[in-house]
Amino acid sequence: MRALIAAATGLALALALVLAMTAMGTPTGGTSPKPLLTTVPAHP
Repeated sequence: MRALIAAATGLALALALVLAMTAMGTPTGGTSPKPLLTTVPAHP
């Protein structure tokens, strides 16, 4: 019985966390107009 209560409590906390994250919405910002410049290492 104790395990069932712990599982229900954990599920409720996880659901509350998900709802809190979705309530905050997407973060404001944007992508950089400059592409990321990457180099490939030279092969020996």
